[in-house]
Amino acid sequence: MIDLLVAGGGPAGLATAILGARAGLEVVVIERRHGPVDKACGEGLMPHAVALLQGLGVEAPGKPFHGITYLDGRNRVTGRFRNGDGRGVRRTALHAALLQAATTAGVRIEHADVGPVSQNTTSVHCNGFHARYLAAADGLHSPIRAALGLAQSSRGPRRWGIRRHHLMTPWSDCVEVYWSDDAEAYVTPVADDCVGIAILTSNKGGFDAHLGSFPALQERVHGQAHGPDRAAGPLRQRVRSRTAGRVLLVGDAAGYVDALTGEGLGIAFGAAELLVDCVAADRPQDYDRRWRRMSRRYRLLTAAVLGASASPLRSWIVPAAAQFPAVFGGVVNLLAE
Repeated sequence: MIDLLVAGGGPAGLATAILGARAGLEVVVIERRHGPVDKACGEGLMPHAVALLQGLGVEAPGKPFHGITYLDGRNRVTGRFRNGDGRGVRRTALHAALLQAATTAGVRIEHADVGPVSQNTTSVHCNGFHARYLAAADGLHSPIRAALGLAQSSRGPRRWGIRRHHLMTPWSDCVEVYWSDDAEAYVTPVADDCVGIAILTSNKGGFDAHLGSFPALQERVHGQAHGPDRAAGPLRQRVRSRTAGRVLLVGDAAGYVDALTGEGLGIAFGAAELLVDCVAADRPQDYDRRWRRMSRRYRLLTAAVLGASASPLRSWIVPAAAQFPAVFGGVVNLLAE
């Protein structure tokens, strides 16, 4: 019987598989798609996420960045990282590096649909596979999470992300976050000749329509667009629990607050470590509690900034950060460490 079956071969699933194989587990990944897969992603790894990735033995090619800059057309403030650099990495480059690391670790990857999941007190079954545990890493709108009744309805405005690449030399050594009245645009250096722009908003419309809310940014990147736009959402996903018997949720499937603080991949890699620890110890019941403790700072800070951004305080976020740069730098480093 397989020790750990991983449903989903994206970064969260592959990180879980690599860690499982290193812990001496027999691991199989089920993923319908072949090769590196692109998706809507801000593509910025905070310093602690870079460290976790290096712990997996993965050095994905990309571009270092040294902090976060907020701008609103009148104000500008930068919080620089105190311990280590972040890294902008094309999603496809990250995926390719993780696939290589998984293969090297001896992980078997099966290209198939997961199908319906059933379980008993000793094993989990799906599409002819039998395993002691199943890690559901099947994404933001996880079918497994829904089928197990672990999803909860989300309150508040629904937000989406849209990402586009622009072939040009990065002009900043930080991730820049442009604020408008109703959206944020994240500019991440991902290579010596490429930046990625991810726009987060609650309003409908395509990338160009939203980019018009940031005239200075629009003028800078005019005519440099490259490749198709990618979109994802709604971003907010709430769950009742991250475990159901022998099934454990990881990555975006385990719940998501917002991309506002750029911590999605860091939380996914940290959760992968916890999941493998719990499986190796045969204590799946510990996973949800440990996940909540690990992610508490991210969830509280992200919810606080998100709440302020959806309130009359929104127009004061960047001016207040610029007025108190030490406080802004402290918050940036709370998220980075």
